[in-house]
Amino acid sequence: MNSKSLKDLSCSICHDIFNDPVVLSCSHSFCKDCLKTWWTEKVVHECPVCKEISFQRDPPCNLALKNLCEAFLQRRDQKPSEGSESVCSLHSEKLKLFCLNHQQPVCVVCRDSKTHKGHKFSPIDEAAEEHRGELQKSLKPLQEKLKLFGDVKENFDQTAKHIKVQTQNTEQQIKEQFKKLHQFLQEEEEARIKALREEEEQKSKVMKEKIDGLSREIEALSNTIRDTEKELRAEDVSFLKNYKSAAGRVQQRLLVEDPHLDSRALIDQAKHLGNLTFNIWNKMKDLVSYSPVILDPNTAHPDLILSEDLTSVKCGGPQKLPDNPERFDYHKCVVASEGLNSGTHSWDVQVENNTIWAVGVIGESVKRKGKITTGAWELCLYDGKYVAASPPQPDKVLSVKKKLQRIKAQLDFTRGSLSFYDLDTNTHIHTFKHTFTERMFPYIDGENNLQLKILPMRVRFSVNQ
Repeated sequence: MNSKSLKDLSCSICHDIFNDPVVLSCSHSFCKDCLKTWWTEKVVHECPVCKEISFQRDPPCNLALKNLCEAFLQRRDQKPSEGSESVCSLHSEKLKLFCLNHQQPVCVVCRDSKTHKGHKFSPIDEAAEEHRGELQKSLKPLQEKLKLFGDVKENFDQTAKHIKVQTQNTEQQIKEQFKKLHQFLQEEEEARIKALREEEEQKSKVMKEKIDGLSREIEALSNTIRDTEKELRAEDVSFLKNYKSAAGRVQQRLLVEDPHLDSRALIDQAKHLGNLTFNIWNKMKDLVSYSPVILDPNTAHPDLILSEDLTSVKCGGPQKLPDNPERFDYHKCVVASEGLNSGTHSWDVQVENNTIWAVGVIGESVKRKGKITTGAWELCLYDGKYVAASPPQPDKVLSVKKKLQRIKAQLDFTRGSLSFYDLDTNTHIHTFKHTFTERMFPYIDGENNLQLKILPMRVRFSVNQ
């Protein structure tokens, strides 16, 4: 379409393709909205082109022109000509300028139109170069974001795999623990049934001997009675001749002690069944142990290796573990699975020959990433010196005359104190005073390949009546 034809399809007010055109009595057409806007500024409704007064408040739609404009726009959108990207769709002129106000390429005709009146323009090549630079700058953080998302996804994938590994390992350990308990219960059942059978055998043997002896006595008595009854039926002379011996046999049988059932002849059921489950539980305490602190493997630095029962830790090679928020990534620490927020608690730690270690408590709100600058209280061994540390306070070197092997840590949350003792000599080492306002978690820091171990407590119980 040439410039003249395009002009015929353009509104003389907005200089753009007609949008919902209406026609005045003078035959001039305008966009409905453009005409309405134009008339709002005029006292008399007149044609913007020929100034003829129009008495129509709502001019009719120019349906033919509307159809022509819609057909043109449809052809332009669906079937662009070659090089149309660099040619103005309104004026078929080359797009050589860039309107800084509308942020769009325009031609020289557009520049002079009312639509772009008073606007600022830039050469198309300069604008393209400038906008390329801006887009390039905005692309960099997007690329960084993509890399971050990729790293996070990798960590998510690793976390998903680790969850399965954790489940398998935990299930296996649960089965092993129950296998030990089942074995103990099975052996205990067998031992108790064996004791029952032995008692049965012993008492059955005694009863058999008594029954056999009583059977012999019954047979002897029966024979005596039968013989005596026979003598009683004999002739007088014969009876009298045998009377003395017959009477003697009867008297002898009468002297035999009457049989009786001995006490404790029955199975001692009370011994076998009384407090059965309690007695088994009491015996089971030698098989089980109780740790006041259970270490949380999800908090352990990747260099730390925990024991299966989660009570000891040592430093080993780096492990590929999920970088979850709870895990330490700077300090080689691991914290307890449960926090303390009231009362008094104590736990014992075996440090033995480790040359670098720390034992203490850490606040729940302390970030696990990076260096800990506050919220931790610890007794540690570093550079051959025993130190009480509580950043940001300066470290205090302690005078410890004997090498520590086992340490008792005691937290009195209510009174606000954390004390350490030499468990082997029961001597006080150091006490921190602080008003604790959040849950505190026991923790261990170790950098040797020797174990640091939470010592089990003795299981005790008593029966109160």
